[in-house]
Amino acid sequence: MGRLFGTDGVRGLANDSLSPELALRVSAAAAQVLSRGKKRALAVVGRDPRASGEMLEAAVTAGLTSAGVDVLSVGVLPTPAVAYLTGVYDACLGVMISASHNPMPDNGIKIFAAGGHKLDDAAEDRIEALVAAGVFTRPTGGGIGRVLGKPGQVFHADDRYSLEGTHERYIEHLVEATGRDLSGLTVVVDCAHGAASEVGPAAYREAGATVIAINADPDGLNINDNCGSTHLEHIQRAVREHGADLGIAHDGDADRCLAVDAAGAIVDGDAIMAVLALAMADAGELAEKTLVATVMSNLGLHIAMREAGIEMRTTAVGDRYVLEELRRGGFTLGGEQSGHVVFPKHGTTGDGVLTGLRIMARMAETGRTLADLASVVQTVPQVLLNVPVSDKAAVAVAPTVLEAVTAAERELGETGRVLLRPSGTEQLVRVMVEATDLDAAHRLAGDLAKLVAAV
Repeated sequence: MGRLFGTDGVRGLANDSLSPELALRVSAAAAQVLSRGKKRALAVVGRDPRASGEMLEAAVTAGLTSAGVDVLSVGVLPTPAVAYLTGVYDACLGVMISASHNPMPDNGIKIFAAGGHKLDDAAEDRIEALVAAGVFTRPTGGGIGRVLGKPGQVFHADDRYSLEGTHERYIEHLVEATGRDLSGLTVVVDCAHGAASEVGPAAYREAGATVIAINADPDGLNINDNCGSTHLEHIQRAVREHGADLGIAHDGDADRCLAVDAAGAIVDGDAIMAVLALAMADAGELAEKTLVATVMSNLGLHIAMREAGIEMRTTAVGDRYVLEELRRGGFTLGGEQSGHVVFPKHGTTGDGVLTGLRIMARMAETGRTLADLASVVQTVPQVLLNVPVSDKAAVAVAPTVLEAVTAAERELGETGRVLLRPSGTEQLVRVMVEATDLDAAHRLAGDLAKLVAAV
């Protein structure tokens, strides 16, 4: 069996590579690893609206309860809401059933440890080992877990869990973290027919904004279907048609967002992070005056932060690595170019709705347009080449490649950068060159690609 966990949980074609049987085994193994030996452990389970989520939720619930873990089913909610509620209810683990921005036929299982934190590699390895072995501790009789689905339901004398107001509780948390009344701002929200179709617009309205929601009618089959953060043309058009101040586009599980300004121009994750980092620096909330981002963030972000006196820490691609660096350094803001933004003070994972709220809070605070705020980042031209190789590990240590990278970096100086990154799933090496001189970027990327291909 190959590695189950990717950069963000277990994903696959629902009812095929991600079968109910696998979902049951993964959840049973997760319960055994994460229940911490508690006599009555609790898991929070949520999902996005895709049709296969109903089937997989049943399998996940069966796996958890078979391991003696009680399940609090919170229904359709964004991934960050499930993480938040895992902490609120002091659960031993949380499970979100979603394939994020992937097409409807796919699905995934994201697992959170106690406190709503993403799993580290060691925990994933222990879960995978149990799944492979297929040997689980299975209680019987009164030791079997129960499904808690009614407000105030009691199964054990010392345990009482209430489902009343779980959605409202999350919305209240978001609005409190916004910190400013958004009255006077009009926002178009593309919900991708996904997990934020209800709570997203509700949170923006509760914070005071005038909200125009589009693609907010999930039917189980239309999630991410030519809409949301991967198809911004709809929200660009809607913002212009309605004369809105901005647009916020979520993905299927709303753990990220991208934005468009009043003219419909795209504001990507790099520009969003810059806007928020400057806001937090002004408020004295940016710990160590440091922003955490991945190696894929554009050089333009690095330049903008350097000019503002803000340090940048870079990590490998994947929000889990951003989260690890945030926790390790005690930093207060990090994210990815794709729109995952993390505020550790308010959540343990990327939260697209909170990000949208904080963008609007900065607009309300300064009275500036999003276009003006985002202009701090001037994107540097980028050339990206995918080079097929026979051994991607060998490329990283090849003397000819290392020497060429050093020479290219010396030539570019502070006006560009070079990045060679092996693919996580294919025998490919991605050669990326950023430079203020586009011709130089093309030339250097082409030369490096030839050397990489020859290894």
